[in-house]
Amino acid sequence: MNLFHKIIVILVFSISILTNAQQDPNYTLYRYNMNLINPAYAGANDGTTIGVNVRSQWSNVKGAPETQSLNFGTPVGKNLGMGLSLISDKTFIEKQTSIALDLSYQIKLDENHDLFFGLKAGFNSYSANTDGLVTYGIQEDPSLMNLNGRLNPNFGVGIHLRHDKYFLSLSVPKILSRDRLEEEEGVATVGADKKHLYFAGGLDLYLGQNVTLKPSTLVRYVEGSPLSIDLTTFLAFNDFFDLGAAYRINESVSGMALFKVSSGMLIGYVYESPLENSISNIDNGTHEIMLNLKL
Repeated sequence: MNLFHKIIVILVFSISILTNAQQDPNYTLYRYNMNLINPAYAGANDGTTIGVNVRSQWSNVKGAPETQSLNFGTPVGKNLGMGLSLISDKTFIEKQTSIALDLSYQIKLDENHDLFFGLKAGFNSYSANTDGLVTYGIQEDPSLMNLNGRLNPNFGVGIHLRHDKYFLSLSVPKILSRDRLEEEEGVATVGADKKHLYFAGGLDLYLGQNVTLKPSTLVRYVEGSPLSIDLTTFLAFNDFFDLGAAYRINESVSGMALFKVSSGMLIGYVYESPLENSISNIDNGTHEIMLNLKL
């Protein structure tokens, strides 16, 4: 690794730890992967669904964040839904994997409104290759030797309000805090997971001539970090393809496309560009690819 490459890696590694207190991955296509963050969405889609999402961040930087996820949801009774979510996330020397079972219960509020309550229960594995800290020029706290892929239980909760023309969602997917890597004044030490609270909402506005406007927003709250807010809009044409854009306030802008290959298959692609000058000069952008199947 040459000196210039080391400088780049150190810069982005420091940014990823210091300025991004959000320790769970972000999804630009959150509207189509809701049960990754909200267990109440399991079974709320009136059918069995399978979703795969791959996100590659800062594609020009070796070891930059990569996330793969799988989600599954299906009704299992008149008012019950069940789902499964699997997430693998790698960032430089860190790696975490989570698998969770989602259960939801539906209450019919009136003819047009359904309210879903959800519970997520599963396990998280977290590891940090602390030998790699020497490469990035960061000192190591001896207590980091205990971060070696331990498997820990966790659980989360959520609610989801569904209407034919809009939805609202509130969730905390992981409630328990576990040890993880943090950086303080150039020293890597043991910190703790911070709870992530998600609030999402969206509309379907029919404009006529087979065109639908689909604005939505996702707000993430993490203790000790500024609010992260996504503003997203799609234009759906003839139930065949959607074109959209997203703005993560003070962080990034995105262009998006969704293609409805068939009545049960949806393919999505996102290209995201950061707004931070220190990253944009060395970054080839973030790519996110999604495949959703409705059986």
